[in-house]
Amino acid sequence: MQEDFRLIVDLVTVLAAASFGGLFAAALRLPVLLGYIFGGIVVGPTGLGLIKELVQVETLAQFGVAFLLFALGVEFSLKQLNKVKAIALGGGTLQVLLTIALTTALSVFVGWVETPTQGIFLGGILSLSSTAVVLRSLMENNETESAQGQVTLGMLIIQDLALGLMLAVLPALDHPESVGIEIIKALSVTALFAGGAIAAGTWVIPPFLRWVASTESRELFLLSVIVLCLGIALLTEQLGLSIEMGAFVAGLMISEVEYADQALTYVEPLRDVFATLFFAAIGMLIDPVFLFQNWELILGLVAIVMLGKFLIVVPLVSIFRYPLRVAIFAGLGLAQIGEFSFVLASEGQKLGLVSRRVYLLILGTTAVTLMVTPFLLKATPKILELLEKVPFLQAWMNKLDLPQELSANAELQDHVVVCGYGRIGQGIVALLQSKGYAVLVIEEAESKLEMLRSQNIPYLYGNCASPFVLEKAEIDHAHSMLIAISDPIATRLAVQRSIAIAPNIDIVVRAKKDADIDTLYQLGAKEVVHPTFEASLELTNHLLICLGEDEQAIQTEIMEMRRSRYVNFRPNTAFILPITVPLSPTLPSLIETDSKAA
Repeated sequence: MQEDFRLIVDLVTVLAAASFGGLFAAALRLPVLLGYIFGGIVVGPTGLGLIKELVQVETLAQFGVAFLLFALGVEFSLKQLNKVKAIALGGGTLQVLLTIALTTALSVFVGWVETPTQGIFLGGILSLSSTAVVLRSLMENNETESAQGQVTLGMLIIQDLALGLMLAVLPALDHPESVGIEIIKALSVTALFAGGAIAAGTWVIPPFLRWVASTESRELFLLSVIVLCLGIALLTEQLGLSIEMGAFVAGLMISEVEYADQALTYVEPLRDVFATLFFAAIGMLIDPVFLFQNWELILGLVAIVMLGKFLIVVPLVSIFRYPLRVAIFAGLGLAQIGEFSFVLASEGQKLGLVSRRVYLLILGTTAVTLMVTPFLLKATPKILELLEKVPFLQAWMNKLDLPQELSANAELQDHVVVCGYGRIGQGIVALLQSKGYAVLVIEEAESKLEMLRSQNIPYLYGNCASPFVLEKAEIDHAHSMLIAISDPIATRLAVQRSIAIAPNIDIVVRAKKDADIDTLYQLGAKEVVHPTFEASLELTNHLLICLGEDEQAIQTEIMEMRRSRYVNFRPNTAFILPITVPLSPTLPSLIETDSKAA
C-alpha cells in the first residue's frame, strides 16, 4: 500500500474507532472522551496494531490541541483573563513551583530518583494538568463561564506557559550552572513574544480580519483564521515555547474583534474533529498490558498524585479569597497529569533523565488520571452538594462568596431579581423592562456583565447561591425572583437560601433536569418551569388547534398538565402525586413565552 494512502487509511481507522468508542461510552452514560481514548487503545500499537503511521497521526493530532486552545482564547477574552489574573498568575505559578519543590523533596527522600535534578524534572511533569481534557469536560457541563471554571482555566493557562519554559530549560538540567541563563533566555523570549502579540492584536489583526470579512467569502475567512491560529502556534514552537501557548494567544488576539464569534463558529467543527483525533492518539500511547502488570503501583501513584495536587491547589485558591466550593472544584479539576507531560517525559527520556521503566510508569499514571478526570468533574456538583451538608464545612463553603459589584442604577425596592443572564434571562429582562418593572440581574460571567453594562441594565456581580449576594440584592424587599442558571446545585441553594431570607418571596425557577422539579417545589419555589416540557406543550397546543380541537379546552388541559408538574411527560412518575400549585400571574407567562423562543 502506498505510504500517502496508508496515512489516509490510518486516519479513517482512528476516527472510526473513536466514533464507535464514543457511541459505546454514550450508551453507558459515560463521558464520550473516555470512548475516544478507549478507541485509540483498541487500534493502537498495544491493541490490535492497526495503525502503521503512528508518528504522522500523532502529528496531525496536535491540530486538535491547537484548535482547542485557539477556541479557548477566543472565548476567554482579555477582559475575562483580567478578572482572574491574580489567581492565574499568582496561584498558577505557585502551584507549579510548589508541586516541583514537594515532588523533588519527596522523590529524593523516598529514593524514587537518584539526583535532585531528576526530582525537579519529575516535579515538572506532575505539575502540569490537562487543559484539553478539563476544557472539554467544562464545555460538556456548561461550566466554562462559571467562577470555578474561570479560575481552573486561568491556572491551566499558566501551566501551558510554564511548559514552554520547562522545554527550554530541560537540556540545561544536566548542567546546573547554566539553568539560570536558560531561564532568563526563555523569559526574555516569552516577554518579547507577548509584546509582539499585544501590538499585532491591537494594530494588525483587527484591520486584517475586517479586510478579509469584506470579501464576503466564507472560505477565505476560514482559511485566514486557520493560518493565523496555526501560524502563530508554529512561531511559538520555533521560539522554544509551546504550540498550545501560540494557539491560545492567537485566540486572544482576535477575541476583542467583532468577528470573533464568526471565527469561532467556523473553527468549531475542525476543533471537534481534530480534538477527537488527539484524544484517540493519547489512547494509542497507553499500554494496557503494562498497566495490568503494574496496576498496584500505578494506582498508588495515581492516588498520591491526585491527592497531592488537590491538597496544593485548594489552599492556594482559598488564599486568593475564593469560596471553598470554587477551591474544591479547581482542586479536583487540576488533580491529574496533563497530556503534555507525555511530551516532557519523552524529551526527558532522550536526555537520560528518566529510565524506560519510569517513563512507562509516568505514561500509565498520566493515562489513568486522564481517564478518571471526566468522571471526577462530572461528579463534582454532587461532591459539593454532599460537602454542603457537613456541619463544620457548611459555614466555610460560601464564606468568601461576597458580592463583587453593584451597578449604580440598581433599584432595590419592589424589584424583580433575575438570576442568570443567558438566553432565557435576556428575554425575561427585556419583557419586564418593556412593561416598566424594576429589574436587578445577578450574574458572575464577565461576558454577560459586559452586556449588562453596555445595555445599562441594573446588575449585581456575584454568585446567586451565596447568602451574602442575596442579602446585597435585598430580596426581602423584592417583589419576585426568577432563577434561570445552568448549575442545578446553585439553583437549589439559591431557592433554599432565598426562602430563608424572604419566606414570602415569589420564586420562579427553570428546572434543568426532570428530577429537579419536585425538589425545587419542596424547597419553596412557587413555580418550576421545564423548557423541554414547555416546548412539548406548545407544540401539542399548535397541533391540536390545527386538528380542530377546541382552543379553550386545550388551554385548560395544558394548565392542568403544568399544575401536575408535567406528570404525563416525565418517565418513572407512577408515584408522583399531582399537586395543584397556584401560578404566578406575571412571571410564569413570561418564562413560557421565552421558553418557546429558547
